[in-house]
Amino acid sequence: MKSSIIKAAGVASILTLTVGGLTACSSDSTSGSGSAEGDGKVKEVEVWTWAAGYDEAAKAFNASHDDIQIKYTQIEPGNKGGYDKIRNSITAGNAPCLAQVGFETLPSFVAEGNVVDVTEFASADKDLYAPAGWAGVSVGDKIYGAPQDQGPMVMFYNKTVFEANGVAVPTTWDEYQAAGEQLKAAGVKLTGTYEDYDYSGFAWQAGAPWYEIKDGAWSITPDSPENLEVASYWQGLIDADLIGAGIWSDEWSAGLGDGSIATIVGAAWFSGILKDSAAASAGDWAVAELPQWEAGDAKTGNVGGSLSAVLKGCDDPEAAWTVANWLSTDPGSVDSLIEGGGVYPASVAGLESELLTSGDDYFGGQVVADVFKTASGQVNEDWAWGPGVSTLVGTLATGMKQAYAKEGGATVATALTGAREATESELKQQGIAVNE
Repeated sequence: MKSSIIKAAGVASILTLTVGGLTACSSDSTSGSGSAEGDGKVKEVEVWTWAAGYDEAAKAFNASHDDIQIKYTQIEPGNKGGYDKIRNSITAGNAPCLAQVGFETLPSFVAEGNVVDVTEFASADKDLYAPAGWAGVSVGDKIYGAPQDQGPMVMFYNKTVFEANGVAVPTTWDEYQAAGEQLKAAGVKLTGTYEDYDYSGFAWQAGAPWYEIKDGAWSITPDSPENLEVASYWQGLIDADLIGAGIWSDEWSAGLGDGSIATIVGAAWFSGILKDSAAASAGDWAVAELPQWEAGDAKTGNVGGSLSAVLKGCDDPEAAWTVANWLSTDPGSVDSLIEGGGVYPASVAGLESELLTSGDDYFGGQVVADVFKTASGQVNEDWAWGPGVSTLVGTLATGMKQAYAKEGGATVATALTGAREATESELKQQGIAVNE
C-alpha cells in the first residue's frame, strides 16, 4: 500500500487557513469567565469529561493538592451533545478550563478559536506520553492539552471458532480475507461493519490520509488513489458476503456472543465493548496484531483517543495544564480511568499500570495489554485530522450503510466520494480555503 506523507510544515499552516486566522486562540486566555482563581487564593479548575472514572480521579487530586482544586462535571459524549454543550459554554463566557475533546475533533476546535495554546507549559512533559497520544494533542507545532487515552488498532478474534474450523490467525489482509472464506463455509461471518471513525483506521494504517495541506489550502482526500485501494479491499469483502451485522447493533452484539461473527478489527478499547456485548463468550476470544497490507510490515492505525483540552476563556492555562497532566499521568488517577472508563491510557506511566500488565480472564489469561502496547508504537505517522470532520464521518456513515446493504449501486468508493464532496462544501461555506 502506497504511503502519502503529510509534511509537518503543511500541517502547521492550518493556523492560516481559517476565517480571520487563529491568533485569538491564545489571546483570550486571561479574559472571559475562566475557571481558575489566582492572587494567592486556592485556584479552582473546572473539568468536563464524558469518560467515567474522572470523578474518582478528581477526588484524589483534590485530596493531594492545597493550591488547586478540581470542580468536576460529567457530560454527554461529544457527538451526543457534549460538543454542543462545550461550544455553547464558550460562547456564553462560562466555559470550564478543561474539557474532553476527541483527537479527531481538535482541529475543528482550533479552527474555531475555541482552545488555548499551552505549548509553553506542556512541551517539557512530552516524554511522559506515548508518541501517538502526543501527536493527537498537537496541531502544527502547538499543543492544546494533555492526552488522555489512545486507540491503537489490533485484531480481536474468536479463538474457539478459529480453532474449530482450522483457521490460522491472519497476519496480512489477504490472509484475513482467506480466513473469511473458510469461516463462510461454516456459516460464520468474518466481521461486522465499519462505518465512520472505525473505518478511518484502515486508511490510517495504509498511509492514506483524509486531509492534506497543498498550496496553502486544504485537500480533502478520502477518495484519493491510495484510499480507493483500501476501499477496493473492503468492497471485496462485501461482495464476497463475508461481513455480518452492523456495528453497535443488537444483532452485532449477539453475533459476537454466539460465535457467528468471528473478529473485530479495531481499537484497543474494543476489549471493554466485547466484555459487555459478549460476556457469555468469555475465554473464547484472543487478541493479535492488526493484519498488514504487506507481509513483514509493522504499521497500525488509531481509532479514537482524546485529550483534556484547555478552552478559550480559561483564566489560568498553566494551572489547567497542571491538572490535565496530573490526571493523565498520576498512577492512581490512571487506574481510576482504566477501572471506571476502560480507557487505554496515552501516558507512559499509564501503560505500565498493573491493571494492564496482568492476564485477562476474559481473553483466557492472555496479557492483551502487551499487544496493545506494541500496537501503540506502530501507529502510522502519515495522518492528520482536519476541519469539518463531523460532516465527513457523518456523511461517510450514511454512504457506508448503503454500501453494506448494496442499495442502489452504492459502494465503499461512492461513500468516500460523497463524504469528500459534503466536507468540501461545508468548508467553503465557512470561508476555509479548499483545493478542488
